[in-house]
Amino acid sequence: MFSKVLSGATIGIDAYLVEVETHSENNLPSVSIVGLPDNAVKESRERVSAAIKNSNLVLPHRKLTVNLAPADIKKEGSSFDLPIAIGILCATEIIYSELLEKTILLGELSLDGTLRKIKGALPIAVEARQRGIKNIILPVDSVKEASIVEGVDVYGMENLNEVIKFLKQEESFEKVVSDKEIIFSQVNSYQLDFADVKGQENVKRALEIAAAGGHNIIMIGPPGSGKTMLAKRFPSILPPLTFEEALETTKIHSIAGILPKEKAIITERPFRSPHHTVSDAALIGGGSFPRPGEVSFAHHGVLFLDELPEFKKNVLEVMRQPLEDYRVTVSRSKMSIEFPANFMLAAAMNPCGSVYHFV
Repeated sequence: MFSKVLSGATIGIDAYLVEVETHSENNLPSVSIVGLPDNAVKESRERVSAAIKNSNLVLPHRKLTVNLAPADIKKEGSSFDLPIAIGILCATEIIYSELLEKTILLGELSLDGTLRKIKGALPIAVEARQRGIKNIILPVDSVKEASIVEGVDVYGMENLNEVIKFLKQEESFEKVVSDKEIIFSQVNSYQLDFADVKGQENVKRALEIAAAGGHNIIMIGPPGSGKTMLAKRFPSILPPLTFEEALETTKIHSIAGILPKEKAIITERPFRSPHHTVSDAALIGGGSFPRPGEVSFAHHGVLFLDELPEFKKNVLEVMRQPLEDYRVTVSRSKMSIEFPANFMLAAAMNPCGSVYHFV
């Protein structure tokens, strides 16, 4: 028997559809996963097997082959657990549903069948809308960020049994909807407010001009003069994020898995302050499967470099492209990925001998 289940994955900050194809035949029991899976995907065999058994379902003793198409793109992460499990159950005729043709499945399975949070739910929901996919099923902890996308019915599920009941239409579930007006009514709810700063009129005036014109700024002064305090409050005087800016910023945080589960979308401008020991890859982005760095996490916000002369020369040199082009291109042998990096650079340093060493 053969089955096909729709899922999704991300490249950069964009998503693409993945077809999880499953073939079963009478042979020695085994599960093979093909389609350039990484170790996390390969390990899903054990998670899926245990989750099916602990959900009071029967895993047939048959040879199962799972293909993640397109097969020429590397797949990573644990979000394929749920579609693989559903694909196996369909290929072995345990369940059948016409909803699978218009439903995207995403989720990591625990050994007892519970669904855990995944990365990249927002960009996959955007891709689903563009492809005309009607439904998307996600773990409850990931459902808020996907629900901000209009035109797609988003459902949050607790475990594998709930997904099966939904697909077999044995039980009705309420789709999750986020109200953009209510969410954006909380814009500029910063914990640190620029209005709290007393004195420092000249520096505050300079920061106000930088905020109005979108300029980069550097503050030079002795320790304890308030440079870091002012920088942390700098985002609170920047213009509010538009919905398009908030959506793009949220996509970056979503694929990195750092978006709080209680948030549907980021409504405040980001503030990132990496330590001066940060590497160039952590600042710009990189890895064998490229991930965004600090300059991308600060997209539409502020990147603050405290103790600027302490940063390594090569780390500062790699910031040329994002400062000039507002984007970062991470190239690898098999792919080249662009991450947005339109941020305001704020820096602070002490007027000491290290300045001359840096120059």
